[in-house]
Amino acid sequence: MTGIARPVGASRYRRILAITMLLLVAALACIALDHLFAEIRWSDVRAAFQAIPPVAIITAAVLTGLSYLALTLYDHLALRIIGSAVGWRTAALASFCSYTLSHNLGLALVTGGSARLRIYGAAGLGPGDVARIIASASFAFWGGVFTLTALAMTLYPAGLTLGGFTIDAPVQRAIGATLLGGAILLLAALRSATRPVNLFGWTLTLPSRSQALAQIGIACIDLAFASAALFVLVPHLSPALYPAFFLGYALAIIVALISHVPGGIGIFEGVIVASLPHVDRPALVAALIAYRILYYLIPLFVAVVLIAAHERRAWRQPLRNVTSGAQTIARTIAPIMLAALVAVGGAILLISGSLPAVPGRFRMVAGIIPMPFVEASHLAASMIGALLILLASGLYRRLDGAFWLTRLLLVAGAIFSLAKGLDYEEASILLVIAALLQWSHAAFYRRTSLTSAILTPGWIATLGLAVGLSIWIGFIAYRHIDYQGDLWWQFGRHRDASRFLRAALAAGVVLVGAALWALLRPARDIWDESPSDPPGDAALSLATRTDAFLALTGDKKFLTSPSGRAFLMYQVQGHSWIVMGDPVGDPVEWPDLLWRMRERADAAQGRLLLYQLSLASLPLAIDLGLSIVKYGEEARIDLNGFTLEGSQARALRHGVRRTARDGALFEIVAAADLPPLLPALRAVSDDWLAAKGATEKSFSVGRFDDAYLTRFDCALVRCGGRIVAFANIWATADGRELSVDLMRHSADAPPGVMDFIFTSLLLWGQDKGYRWFTLGLAPLSGLDARRLSPLWVKAAAFLYRHGDAFYGFGGLRAYKAKFAPIWEPRFIAGPHGVSLARAMVDLQRLIGGGRGSMAARMRSADPAVAGK
Repeated sequence: MTGIARPVGASRYRRILAITMLLLVAALACIALDHLFAEIRWSDVRAAFQAIPPVAIITAAVLTGLSYLALTLYDHLALRIIGSAVGWRTAALASFCSYTLSHNLGLALVTGGSARLRIYGAAGLGPGDVARIIASASFAFWGGVFTLTALAMTLYPAGLTLGGFTIDAPVQRAIGATLLGGAILLLAALRSATRPVNLFGWTLTLPSRSQALAQIGIACIDLAFASAALFVLVPHLSPALYPAFFLGYALAIIVALISHVPGGIGIFEGVIVASLPHVDRPALVAALIAYRILYYLIPLFVAVVLIAAHERRAWRQPLRNVTSGAQTIARTIAPIMLAALVAVGGAILLISGSLPAVPGRFRMVAGIIPMPFVEASHLAASMIGALLILLASGLYRRLDGAFWLTRLLLVAGAIFSLAKGLDYEEASILLVIAALLQWSHAAFYRRTSLTSAILTPGWIATLGLAVGLSIWIGFIAYRHIDYQGDLWWQFGRHRDASRFLRAALAAGVVLVGAALWALLRPARDIWDESPSDPPGDAALSLATRTDAFLALTGDKKFLTSPSGRAFLMYQVQGHSWIVMGDPVGDPVEWPDLLWRMRERADAAQGRLLLYQLSLASLPLAIDLGLSIVKYGEEARIDLNGFTLEGSQARALRHGVRRTARDGALFEIVAAADLPPLLPALRAVSDDWLAAKGATEKSFSVGRFDDAYLTRFDCALVRCGGRIVAFANIWATADGRELSVDLMRHSADAPPGVMDFIFTSLLLWGQDKGYRWFTLGLAPLSGLDARRLSPLWVKAAAFLYRHGDAFYGFGGLRAYKAKFAPIWEPRFIAGPHGVSLARAMVDLQRLIGGGRGSMAARMRSADPAVAGK
């Protein structure tokens, strides 16, 4: 059983705090880099970048490939440690995707962790196994970092200067020896075999001594290749300087990982520049740019190509028929990878708009295209870059609208890149991204509001970071140009600074407009427009539970199996797709129905909630990956054993006899004979609602409606010939189960009339040969709150004990208990965490039947119902 997670407000404040800290760290990184790059001219950096020897680039690319190959062994060894038989190919895909995402986006536990969870989940591993894999891989990585750092400090100590602070050789040797000693002690504490340990409620698997040595060895190989890829790009560094270089590299990746800035951009470069004060600054910055492209962007591009190739094959079959693990992996990972790649493409356009054009190319373009069009292209390219970063969120959520708009903007961005300065490199990148997006178009299947998914606070913050970074780069590039007010209005071939200012203004306008749109847009409910025909008699005739007749209340939509022998009833409230009870009809067709509903809710970005499930449907809900919560217990009376004789039934027997002495008479009226009695029944119903101070409910119960009531036989109680109580009778076609829906009585009905009508119905059903009589649900009953129970159980049990002023939970169960029923548990299955709480709010709103209820809206849209 799963409890409801922390309150929505706490989650929102935590998210706001995380975004604020991210922006603060990014701002500090920009300030530090601004100080470090104060003496650097962009023209010098460009010249240094063009001067990097091809052999250095090829060597760095090979070392990068070897580093990523070593990265795949992290997960492969972690799988062996936890005792999993998942093969290397799956481990390689998981590690490669997760590390490319975490390298470029930061927040490794969120980005890389989600990729691992999806990939390994498709391979049959649970969240606990994935958590152990992540813990093991993290142990290996950090073990390698500290081991290599300790070896470099101990064996090759050299002066390391950071921001004027120098760590001399003796201090380094002492620190290195201490770290090595600690690593040796940790290895000695391990055993010759793996063993589980409990830590803060988590069960982790400690590796054996040999496995730990292998992990550290793999990490050392990975870090050696990764650092060497940058080392060979920096000109005029002798191999003897590599130990000192590695110390700065290790410190840079540690600080970048701790900061959680996406890709460590700015943080990593700043630490590297600070740790190599004697290296030519423009050459070092050029090497860092080349390293960022080789080690970060190209692997991300390769990962997207691989996933897109799988994605195209994955969507040749419907979602419910996909059985291949590789296809399932591709389907879930492709949108994430493409979203990251599109965000990178947007950042490229923003940064390009902040940098001066290549003079030769610009002269060529200016000789062909009129200058106003060139200036407009520069402005449009920057605006498209900002929009692409926003749309990356829509791609992540698989929105078809985001797909169409992103594809259009990528092509337009490529055209404007050529028109503003013949930037064919970035145009080629954008067109390749557009081709990959088109190749995987079937993955973006969610048809819903675009703006509600894209303009979220997190993505607004991401856009702000990207725009701020591009503006900062522009000011770095033009720091030697005197700022003047008329720079905004100067046009010409040599007006790069003017173009930068206008591009920054346009990007800022897009950011502010997006933020205002996100704040001011109205919230909209999702309305399911799919066809929904009422269920046929074939499925209803196969029903084994009387709550199947809720399908006839006129406030639900239906999903029917192709054969027509099974259906489920549901309604969409807010963003929640709520299914009422078990599917109805042939149990063989239940799994397909539930999976189809799961897919339909997912395509609409909705939350699926299964309400009042029985034990028969519980395994299916678990297969759907839903969180299971016990909701209460249903009272079912075995009619074969029901009797009014004996001491246990004495109170019930005496109450029924007293009501009969007051003149109450029980009768059953056939459905065909009910229409003339409807006015009298409505008077009883109105009297009952007025006395209770209640209104008609929806979805989980019926309501007084002529068309609905005349579908069923009805039990009546008369006093002096006048109807004082009634209950419509639900009876399954197989003669197995009997129940009632609406049971109402007038204010002047004799005392004990409810006991009288229930008891009379039980005896009547017993005489007709029915097996069970269902008294309905007792919400929140049967929950045993113990010290280690989930929060939901504790809160529900407290409400059950002390909430009688709101609902009368305990009194309802006590009333039903007098009939000596058998209590059967009923469950709710829904999304995990806070989403479950939101779905429960939608459920209560739906059942309430008020103006905000979609069930009420559906009835009002039906002319046959609206006129009643």
